[in-house]
Amino acid sequence: MQSSDSSGKVPQDIIAIFHAAFHPTQGNIIDWSLKASDDLDLTHVEFSCLPSGLHLMERDVVYFTKDDHAGVCVFQRRQTSEHGHRGFRLSSLGILLARSTRPRPWRHVPALKALVHTIYSSLGDRDILVPVDSYWDPARAFFAERQVHRADLGGAGDWNGWTMELDSDASYMNPTMHLAHILRILGPSCLTLYKHVLGRRRILIYTLPPVEAACILCQIAADICYEDQKDGGVSGYSDEDVPEGRLKGKCKEGVKVLGVVTLNDLDKLDVESKTGRGWIACTTDALFLEKPAYYDLVIDLRTSTPNTRPTFYVPKLTEPSNGRGPSYRLSVVRFTWSDVKLWTELDRLLQLDSGDCNDVCCDATGASIKSRTSTSSSWTDIWRVYEDVCVMCAGLWMGSWRGTPVATYSSINGRSENWGSIRLEGNDDVALRSHPYVRSVGMGIEGRPAPDATTSSARSRPLKRTSGMSIWTLTGSKGDPSVSNGADPSRVPSSSARAKDQATVGVDEVDEARRDRRVLTTLALLQTFHSHTTVMLVRLADLLPRRSQSRSEGLSTVSSVLLTPKDVMSFELGPFSALDARFVEWLADEYSGGIRVIVRRSWRDLVGLILGFG
Repeated sequence: MQSSDSSGKVPQDIIAIFHAAFHPTQGNIIDWSLKASDDLDLTHVEFSCLPSGLHLMERDVVYFTKDDHAGVCVFQRRQTSEHGHRGFRLSSLGILLARSTRPRPWRHVPALKALVHTIYSSLGDRDILVPVDSYWDPARAFFAERQVHRADLGGAGDWNGWTMELDSDASYMNPTMHLAHILRILGPSCLTLYKHVLGRRRILIYTLPPVEAACILCQIAADICYEDQKDGGVSGYSDEDVPEGRLKGKCKEGVKVLGVVTLNDLDKLDVESKTGRGWIACTTDALFLEKPAYYDLVIDLRTSTPNTRPTFYVPKLTEPSNGRGPSYRLSVVRFTWSDVKLWTELDRLLQLDSGDCNDVCCDATGASIKSRTSTSSSWTDIWRVYEDVCVMCAGLWMGSWRGTPVATYSSINGRSENWGSIRLEGNDDVALRSHPYVRSVGMGIEGRPAPDATTSSARSRPLKRTSGMSIWTLTGSKGDPSVSNGADPSRVPSSSARAKDQATVGVDEVDEARRDRRVLTTLALLQTFHSHTTVMLVRLADLLPRRSQSRSEGLSTVSSVLLTPKDVMSFELGPFSALDARFVEWLADEYSGGIRVIVRRSWRDLVGLILGFG
């Protein structure tokens, strides 16, 4: 199976292909590899391809990084009676991609799975478990077809905006397409993740095998703020042409997606933490929960069930008892009341698309964030009740019942009667032509009833693309099109055959409309995050002194700025929330151009705000 881009060509951005396996006496090893350059180092990559706990799974897909190269591998467990293997041989076939603006390892996954099936099937037919050199010929052909041939990678690593990103035959493999599904799973707590990503914090996701869903979650979290972080948040402008008053970030790349990390990657995490770029990773090693100093937020997916959310923890500094240095403990963190306003808009978009919420974060192997957990309870979870009460109370506290103005990132009340008209730059008229696996209710879909056929058809009808070929066009309005075009009547299919063809076309059209709807939903959600980020950066620019004015007046450069709880409220954030205060400081650290911003939160400031003096 070949996964090609919109031009019909397979991406040519692979610099290495290798096979990692577990040896009973040597541990994880690389027993075969092929590299585009001998200078490429594959040392220790086998640990990322065979993380702990994966021996419990039949197969899985693992995303990882090696130095600055993104990679992906397909894991498979095969039965064996060999001595020392405990009944199974564990192995992974992986690839590394060249450095680029936006590496996309997921585009190679279908072809890599087919390659693994071809190689291991030939071994099974010959009752051989260890491949000899000739059995790697399909892998060599795969590498020759997809290895790097041009310095620009033939456009395989370019970034041209979200519309171009999702307007592709292979977009069904794009992790960003599962954004709506992830938001339904995380609920309002997704905004806690959003704040840490925009603030370029260190984020770790702890999961049990399989790891594919957690790897996809890492990529989706980074994509939420990718447009606002690429090129320092001023994409399309040169360093000299940045408009006055527009804040530019220190880093010119998005938060780095590390994929799976193991205890062997502790040094790598230290190095990545010092760059200030931020990172997102996932792991199956429970020992990371005992090392809070390595990350700023950890998401525990073990607590995710059809009725419960994943648990978020942040490390808090504690007083050392032995004098050996600072120590940390994990503390549960929830969404803040200030998140309700943005979440209300996101949830409105999700409910508009609830008729087509049959989404999937992985393939049909069951690698779902929620399918691996225990069965759901018939009683509503106490956390869900707590969440609903908090959302309602926060809405009342923020004055939404008084009819406050619609947020600038909202699309209601005249901004867009049709949610699909929320657009990023470019054309949103896209179509997906590949068929994803669709799960039924109870297999990881969060809180959405199964739509009936009438509702699904009615919802998809207004969103049919005018450029697409409809049933009306195929069947003709006044008879068979083949007859009207002068075709031989003897070759006209029978009525039963035409009915079958029309039914097939109808199913394809509904699938195409559903895929179009998923794309529009994803674009609308991304645009909402982008607009909200823009509003906060504009407000931050208003609070910071203008450097050009300081220079013209001969004033010394301001090194720090103090913000009050009232200033925090101007960001539409909670003045009593410690997380919101830190979030403002994180934004300033990235976008203030060297000016240190400190949010005052003493009891005098808070009391003064309550009494109207702040």
